[in-house]
Amino acid sequence: MISEPSRHCTVELQALPSRIGQVRRIVSAQLRYWHLDPLVDQAALGVTELLANVHQHAEPDKSCVVDVEWLLDRLTISVHDSDPRLPVISRAPDRELFATSGRGLELIAAMSDSWGTRPRGDSGKSVWFTLAMPSLTATPRAEVSSCPQAHEPCATVEEDELAGAAQP
Repeated sequence: MISEPSRHCTVELQALPSRIGQVRRIVSAQLRYWHLDPLVDQAALGVTELLANVHQHAEPDKSCVVDVEWLLDRLTISVHDSDPRLPVISRAPDRELFATSGRGLELIAAMSDSWGTRPRGDSGKSVWFTLAMPSLTATPRAEVSSCPQAHEPCATVEEDELAGAAQP
């Protein structure tokens, strides 16, 4: 039986400044290993911002888990910490125009395809963001229609994959 290579990576850490840089490099290396080079910069920026939020805001400690998952055409990065307080984007009109912090979630919202938070009861919360896979080739794509019970297309199939599937 041939199995798919693992497309999931987990890192447990204390969100301290020195560790944040290490995790950014780990995530970047993992994406390169998966040949997702076009997503490295956005993913590294996003994970850095989420870990900086844990470092600055999470209580009682800075322990967290970073999950990186590649599923079909989407990369999801989530950070789980033990603080149950959900983050919010500050929209205060009196916020200093040239402030050097406080815009991490705005940055995540601007550079990702989607993002959100997920309460985890007494065990804290998760904050996540997704990045869509860019087209890696210029070959035309055959779109698959929507699944009967889904609101988004099931998958995108490359024409080369369709031709290869017909061969024994």
